[in-house]
Amino acid sequence: MQLKDLIQNVSPLKTIGDLSVEVKKIAYDSRQVEEGSLFICIEGFKTDGHKYIKNAIQNGAVAIIVEKELEEYPEGISIVEVADSRESMAYLAATFFNNPLEKLELIGVTGTNGKTTTTYLIKGMLDKAGKATGLIGSIKNIVGEKTLPATRTTPESLDLYALFAEMVEANLSHVVMEVSSHALDLKRVQGMDYRAAIFTNISQDHLDYHHSIDEYLLAKSRLFQQVEAGGFSIVNIDDPKSEQIIDAARGEILSYGINKNADFQARNIKLDSTGVSFDVQGRYNFSIQMKLAGLFNVYNTLAAIACGYAMGLSGDEIKDGLENVNGVAGRFELVDEGQDFTVVVDYAHTPDGMENVLKTAHELTEGKTIIVFGCGGDRDKGKRPEMGRIAAEYGDLVILTSDNPRSEDPLAIIKDIEKGMENSETPYEIFPDRREAIFYAIEKAAPGDMVLLFGKGHETYQIFRDKIIPFDDRQVAREALEDRIKGGLK
Repeated sequence: MQLKDLIQNVSPLKTIGDLSVEVKKIAYDSRQVEEGSLFICIEGFKTDGHKYIKNAIQNGAVAIIVEKELEEYPEGISIVEVADSRESMAYLAATFFNNPLEKLELIGVTGTNGKTTTTYLIKGMLDKAGKATGLIGSIKNIVGEKTLPATRTTPESLDLYALFAEMVEANLSHVVMEVSSHALDLKRVQGMDYRAAIFTNISQDHLDYHHSIDEYLLAKSRLFQQVEAGGFSIVNIDDPKSEQIIDAARGEILSYGINKNADFQARNIKLDSTGVSFDVQGRYNFSIQMKLAGLFNVYNTLAAIACGYAMGLSGDEIKDGLENVNGVAGRFELVDEGQDFTVVVDYAHTPDGMENVLKTAHELTEGKTIIVFGCGGDRDKGKRPEMGRIAAEYGDLVILTSDNPRSEDPLAIIKDIEKGMENSETPYEIFPDRREAIFYAIEKAAPGDMVLLFGKGHETYQIFRDKIIPFDDRQVAREALEDRIKGGLK
């Protein structure tokens, strides 16, 4: 594609050089540049793409997108200056990949908690109804029969359009994606029109980036301004911040909830360790038995039901599809080696997410609740003492350990958590080594107890200042259980 055709949907401030040059690839990382590439200079948090123009040219770039005046303009290279490289990248990618969203129904899910489970429920429901659906999210990306690794919750716009193009090629008709607040703020989904946008909830998270809950909410609300004409904004009406989302929303508003009257409301809820069942009332009326445990999964299921309505599915199609979903990796995932107590791995890494899971644990557990958790380094420090307070309130024994400490000292993070436990009489132990913490928790468990491993869920690694090591809570828990069983205990 010629550069002049590629830039037709951006508004260049200035162009230099030959605009008829042929562009074979687009890249925003100079290491990914190949012969015939267009290199987009993006200013990030740690570095600035403008510093790597020479590297990109050496690797074969024939054209460069910039958002700054250059001290020196390279000879023989076409330059396009724009006001905002990130924003322009979304439109460039759409054009380069032949506007794949014109052939896909796009569904976005945003919120602090529940995004991943809700997207998996929607995909399972739509697939079962004969609507082949791709998935983009924090665990993995799914294109037909192919699974691709996920590096972030919501990829950059260029990577998103590459995925959308693959989905069109694979003859998919729908795509459901997690949309993070970072993605909305950093314009990764710029210009994308959503058939349906879903708000799950909002609570404290990412305040290291957004600085206040109001800024965080504002970022989330932007998704609902991208709902297409004739589309749907689907909102958890029980969330205290739902009105702000509704005020920003476009399209038809569909509400769901438990406590307030809604278009899709759950009644007669029954919870046990194998799942939840409830009656749906409102625009549909049917009973449903889910294989997912916890009151929070009633909300996730209601969001999926509302989405099914928006996509034109019948009540029977929705029920059949959702009841067919077995579970989601690292979301209240049971680790069962035949022991006489329960071990749960859950990705909850926010105060609200942890408390929701612990409320479910209390309803399901006959014995004591043993909690293992830490907090991520280089992330919102304000939630650390609050998570410590919640763990002490609900737990009978709390074991503080490392999550992904990143550049921080693991013991310093643990000290921040301890501040929330100062006024509690709940006993706690400190094991900075996460493997040791898990082994200790499982060693201490008695019949009827529940051991909850929080924070890492599906992750298969642990990030330290100077290294990334393989680590999977589920695998380590199994090893600890096997070790305990070999020792003669169940």
